[in-house]
Amino acid sequence: MNSLKRVIIFGATSSIAEQTARLLVAQGASIYCIGRSPKKLKALIDDLKVRASTDQCIDGCAANLTDTSQHARLIETAERVLGGIDSVLIAHGTLPNQKACQTDTLLTRQEFETNALSVIDLLTLIANYFEQQQHGVIAVISSVAGDRGRQSNYVYGAAKGMVTLFLQGLRNRLSKANVDVVTIKPGFVDTPMTDGLDKRGPLWAKPKDIATGIIKAMRTGKGEVYLPWFWKGIMLVIRHIPDSIFKRMSL
Repeated sequence: MNSLKRVIIFGATSSIAEQTARLLVAQGASIYCIGRSPKKLKALIDDLKVRASTDQCIDGCAANLTDTSQHARLIETAERVLGGIDSVLIAHGTLPNQKACQTDTLLTRQEFETNALSVIDLLTLIANYFEQQQHGVIAVISSVAGDRGRQSNYVYGAAKGMVTLFLQGLRNRLSKANVDVVTIKPGFVDTPMTDGLDKRGPLWAKPKDIATGIIKAMRTGKGEVYLPWFWKGIMLVIRHIPDSIFKRMSL
Protein backbone atom coordinates (compact mmCIF):
# COMPACT_ATOMS: atom_id res chain seq x y z
CA MET A 1 0.00 0.00 0.00
CA ASN A 2 1.28 3.45 -0.92
CA SER A 3 1.74 6.15 1.69
CA LEU A 4 -0.40 9.26 1.15
CA LYS A 5 1.04 11.39 3.93
CA ARG A 6 2.70 14.24 1.99
CA VAL A 7 0.64 15.09 -1.07
CA ILE A 8 0.79 17.78 -3.75
CA ILE A 9 -2.50 18.49 -5.51
CA PHE A 10 -2.32 20.44 -8.77
CA GLY A 11 -5.68 21.94 -9.71
CA ALA A 12 -6.75 21.67 -6.08
CA THR A 13 -9.80 23.92 -6.41
CA SER A 14 -11.60 21.66 -8.89
CA SER A 15 -14.61 19.93 -7.35
CA ILE A 16 -13.09 16.44 -7.48
CA ALA A 17 -9.74 17.62 -6.13
CA GLU A 18 -11.40 19.51 -3.27
CA GLN A 19 -13.26 16.40 -2.17
CA THR A 20 -10.09 14.33 -2.49
CA ALA A 21 -8.18 16.83 -0.36
CA ARG A 22 -10.82 16.71 2.38
CA LEU A 23 -10.76 12.92 2.48
CA LEU A 24 -6.95 12.85 2.56
CA VAL A 25 -6.83 15.35 5.43
CA ALA A 26 -9.35 13.25 7.35
CA GLN A 27 -6.93 10.33 6.90
CA GLY A 28 -4.02 12.32 8.35
CA ALA A 29 -2.31 13.65 5.21
CA SER A 30 -0.37 16.89 4.89
CA ILE A 31 -1.23 18.65 1.64
CA TYR A 32 0.21 21.37 -0.58
CA CYS A 33 -2.55 22.77 -2.78
CA ILE A 34 -1.99 24.57 -6.07
CA GLY A 35 -4.85 26.27 -7.91
CA ARG A 36 -5.47 29.11 -10.34
CA SER A 37 -7.86 31.27 -8.28
CA PRO A 38 -6.29 32.85 -5.16
CA LYS A 39 -9.75 33.40 -3.63
CA LYS A 40 -10.91 29.80 -4.12
CA LEU A 41 -7.55 28.45 -3.01
CA LYS A 42 -7.58 30.44 0.23
CA ALA A 43 -11.10 29.21 1.00
CA LEU A 44 -10.01 25.60 0.41
CA ILE A 45 -6.85 25.89 2.52
CA ASP A 46 -8.78 27.56 5.37
CA ASP A 47 -11.34 24.74 5.23
CA LEU A 48 -8.66 22.04 5.26
CA LYS A 49 -6.82 23.65 8.18
CA VAL A 50 -9.99 23.48 10.27
CA ARG A 51 -10.24 19.76 9.51
CA ALA A 52 -6.53 19.01 10.12
CA SER A 53 -4.69 18.27 13.34
CA THR A 54 -1.75 20.34 14.57
CA ASP A 55 0.60 17.65 13.23
CA GLN A 56 -0.60 18.11 9.66
CA CYS A 57 0.79 20.73 7.28
CA ILE A 58 -1.77 22.45 5.05
CA ASP A 59 -0.41 25.04 2.65
CA GLY A 60 -0.39 26.02 -1.00
CA CYS A 61 -0.10 28.77 -3.58
CA ALA A 62 -1.94 30.17 -6.57
CA ALA A 63 -0.47 29.51 -10.02
CA ASN A 64 -1.45 29.31 -13.67
CA LEU A 65 -0.31 25.80 -14.52
CA THR A 66 -0.19 26.51 -18.26
CA ASP A 67 2.87 28.62 -17.42
CA THR A 68 5.29 25.72 -17.43
CA SER A 69 8.21 27.92 -16.34
CA GLN A 70 6.74 27.83 -12.82
CA HIS A 71 6.50 24.06 -12.50
CA ALA A 72 9.96 23.29 -11.12
CA ARG A 73 9.67 26.06 -8.53
CA LEU A 74 6.23 24.84 -7.43
CA ILE A 75 7.49 21.30 -6.86
CA GLU A 76 10.59 22.51 -4.99
CA THR A 77 8.47 24.75 -2.75
CA ALA A 78 6.00 21.98 -1.99
CA GLU A 79 8.83 19.58 -1.14
CA ARG A 80 10.35 22.09 1.27
CA VAL A 81 7.04 22.94 2.95
CA LEU A 82 5.92 19.32 3.33
CA GLY A 83 9.37 17.99 4.21
CA GLY A 84 9.26 15.60 1.26
CA ILE A 85 6.72 14.25 -1.24
CA ASP A 86 5.29 10.75 -1.43
CA SER A 87 2.30 11.33 -3.70
CA VAL A 88 0.98 13.72 -6.35
CA LEU A 89 -2.47 14.26 -7.83
CA ILE A 90 -2.77 16.26 -11.06
CA ALA A 91 -6.37 17.40 -11.42
CA HIS A 92 -6.39 20.64 -13.41
CA GLY A 93 -8.14 20.99 -16.74
CA THR A 94 -10.96 22.59 -18.70
CA LEU A 95 -13.89 21.31 -20.74
CA PRO A 96 -13.71 23.17 -24.07
CA ASN A 97 -16.54 24.16 -26.36
CA GLN A 98 -16.08 21.73 -29.23
CA LYS A 99 -17.86 23.86 -31.83
CA ALA A 100 -15.82 26.93 -30.89
CA CYS A 101 -12.61 24.93 -31.21
CA GLN A 102 -13.59 23.81 -34.69
CA THR A 103 -13.45 27.41 -35.91
CA ASP A 104 -10.61 28.74 -33.75
CA THR A 105 -7.20 27.12 -34.00
CA LEU A 106 -5.79 29.29 -31.21
CA LEU A 107 -8.52 28.10 -28.85
CA THR A 108 -7.82 24.49 -29.81
CA ARG A 109 -4.12 24.98 -29.14
CA GLN A 110 -4.93 26.61 -25.78
CA GLU A 111 -7.05 23.63 -24.75
CA PHE A 112 -4.19 21.26 -25.59
CA GLU A 113 -1.82 23.44 -23.56
CA THR A 114 -4.13 23.23 -20.54
CA ASN A 115 -5.37 19.65 -20.74
CA ALA A 116 -2.31 17.89 -22.13
CA LEU A 117 0.99 19.75 -22.49
CA SER A 118 1.01 21.38 -19.06
CA VAL A 119 0.19 18.00 -17.51
CA ILE A 120 2.99 16.28 -19.43
CA ASP A 121 5.46 18.96 -18.36
CA LEU A 122 4.56 18.41 -14.70
CA LEU A 123 4.71 14.65 -15.11
CA THR A 124 8.20 14.80 -16.56
CA LEU A 125 9.54 16.74 -13.56
CA ILE A 126 7.66 14.67 -10.98
CA ALA A 127 8.68 11.39 -12.60
CA ASN A 128 12.36 12.33 -12.43
CA TYR A 129 11.97 13.32 -8.76
CA PHE A 130 10.27 10.05 -7.78
CA GLU A 131 12.59 7.94 -9.91
CA GLN A 132 15.55 9.30 -7.98
CA GLN A 133 13.66 8.86 -4.69
CA GLN A 134 12.77 5.27 -5.63
CA HIS A 135 9.23 5.40 -4.30
CA GLY A 136 6.00 7.36 -4.65
CA VAL A 137 2.66 7.45 -6.45
CA ILE A 138 1.53 9.75 -9.25
CA ALA A 139 -2.17 10.03 -10.10
CA VAL A 140 -3.64 12.04 -12.97
CA ILE A 141 -7.29 12.72 -13.76
CA SER A 142 -7.71 11.86 -17.43
CA SER A 143 -11.14 10.94 -18.83
CA VAL A 144 -13.14 8.24 -20.56
CA ALA A 145 -13.30 10.78 -23.41
CA GLY A 146 -9.69 9.86 -24.24
CA ASP A 147 -10.61 6.26 -25.09
CA ARG A 148 -12.10 7.08 -28.49
CA GLY A 149 -12.59 10.26 -30.49
CA ARG A 150 -16.22 11.34 -30.71
CA GLN A 151 -17.66 14.24 -32.68
CA SER A 152 -19.14 15.89 -29.57
CA ASN A 153 -15.82 16.43 -27.76
CA TYR A 154 -12.86 15.20 -29.78
CA VAL A 155 -10.61 18.16 -28.91
CA TYR A 156 -11.00 17.39 -25.21
CA GLY A 157 -10.82 13.65 -25.89
CA ALA A 158 -7.64 13.96 -27.95
CA ALA A 159 -5.93 15.95 -25.19
CA LYS A 160 -6.96 13.42 -22.56
CA GLY A 161 -5.97 10.56 -24.86
CA MET A 162 -2.49 12.09 -25.16
CA VAL A 163 -2.20 12.18 -21.37
CA THR A 164 -3.45 8.60 -21.03
CA LEU A 165 -0.91 7.31 -23.55
CA PHE A 166 1.91 9.28 -21.92
CA LEU A 167 0.96 7.78 -18.55
CA GLN A 168 1.09 4.27 -20.00
CA GLY A 169 4.70 4.77 -21.02
CA LEU A 170 5.56 6.47 -17.74
CA ARG A 171 3.99 3.60 -15.78
CA ASN A 172 6.13 1.12 -17.69
CA ARG A 173 9.28 3.16 -17.06
CA LEU A 174 8.73 3.92 -13.37
CA SER A 175 7.65 0.44 -12.31
CA LYS A 176 11.36 -0.41 -12.04
CA ALA A 177 11.78 2.45 -9.53
CA ASN A 178 8.93 1.33 -7.24
CA VAL A 179 6.81 4.28 -8.38
CA ASP A 180 3.13 3.75 -9.19
CA VAL A 181 1.48 5.76 -11.98
CA VAL A 182 -2.32 5.85 -11.78
CA THR A 183 -4.62 6.99 -14.60
CA ILE A 184 -8.03 8.09 -13.33
CA LYS A 185 -10.79 7.93 -15.96
CA PRO A 186 -14.01 9.48 -14.70
CA GLY A 187 -17.20 9.37 -16.70
CA PHE A 188 -19.91 11.99 -16.22
CA VAL A 189 -19.38 13.92 -12.97
CA ASP A 190 -21.70 16.57 -11.55
CA THR A 191 -19.30 19.52 -11.26
CA PRO A 192 -19.34 23.19 -12.29
CA MET A 193 -17.25 22.21 -15.33
CA THR A 194 -20.19 20.20 -16.69
CA ASP A 195 -22.81 22.89 -16.03
CA GLY A 196 -25.03 23.29 -19.06
CA LEU A 197 -25.18 19.55 -19.75
CA ASP A 198 -28.23 17.41 -19.03
CA LYS A 199 -27.27 15.71 -15.76
CA ARG A 200 -30.26 13.42 -15.48
CA GLY A 201 -29.80 9.68 -15.49
CA PRO A 202 -27.85 6.96 -13.67
CA LEU A 203 -24.49 7.60 -15.38
CA TRP A 204 -23.77 10.78 -13.41
CA ALA A 205 -21.59 10.61 -10.30
CA LYS A 206 -20.87 13.01 -7.44
CA PRO A 207 -17.34 14.41 -6.88
CA LYS A 208 -17.05 12.78 -3.45
CA ASP A 209 -17.67 9.33 -4.96
CA ILE A 210 -14.91 9.94 -7.52
CA ALA A 211 -12.58 11.22 -4.78
CA THR A 212 -13.08 8.03 -2.78
CA GLY A 213 -12.13 5.97 -5.83
CA ILE A 214 -9.07 8.13 -6.50
CA ILE A 215 -7.68 7.61 -3.00
CA LYS A 216 -8.28 3.87 -3.17
CA ALA A 217 -6.51 3.66 -6.54
CA MET A 218 -3.56 5.72 -5.28
CA ARG A 219 -3.14 3.55 -2.19
CA THR A 220 -3.24 0.30 -4.14
CA GLY A 221 -1.26 1.64 -7.09
CA LYS A 222 -3.80 0.41 -9.64
CA GLY A 223 -2.66 1.37 -13.13
CA GLU A 224 -5.91 2.50 -14.73
CA VAL A 225 -9.22 2.94 -13.00
CA TYR A 226 -12.62 3.88 -14.43
CA LEU A 227 -14.86 5.84 -12.05
CA PRO A 228 -17.53 4.81 -11.44
CA TRP A 229 -16.54 1.22 -12.24
CA PHE A 230 -19.27 0.62 -14.87
CA TRP A 231 -17.58 3.02 -17.31
CA LYS A 232 -15.02 0.32 -18.03
CA GLY A 233 -17.72 -1.79 -19.66
CA ILE A 234 -19.31 1.17 -21.44
CA MET A 235 -16.02 2.24 -22.98
CA LEU A 236 -15.13 -1.33 -23.90
CA VAL A 237 -18.26 -1.39 -26.06
CA ILE A 238 -17.65 2.08 -27.52
CA ARG A 239 -14.03 1.25 -28.43
CA HIS A 240 -15.11 -1.87 -30.32
CA ILE A 241 -17.94 -0.41 -32.40
CA PRO A 242 -16.83 -0.82 -36.05
CA ASP A 243 -15.82 2.46 -37.65
CA SER A 244 -18.33 2.00 -40.46
CA ILE A 245 -21.11 2.09 -37.85
CA PHE A 246 -19.45 4.59 -35.51
CA LYS A 247 -19.31 7.28 -38.23
CA ARG A 248 -23.11 7.24 -38.45
CA MET A 249 -23.60 7.64 -34.71
CA SER A 250 -24.06 10.99 -32.94
CA LEU A 251 -21.92 10.48 -29.86
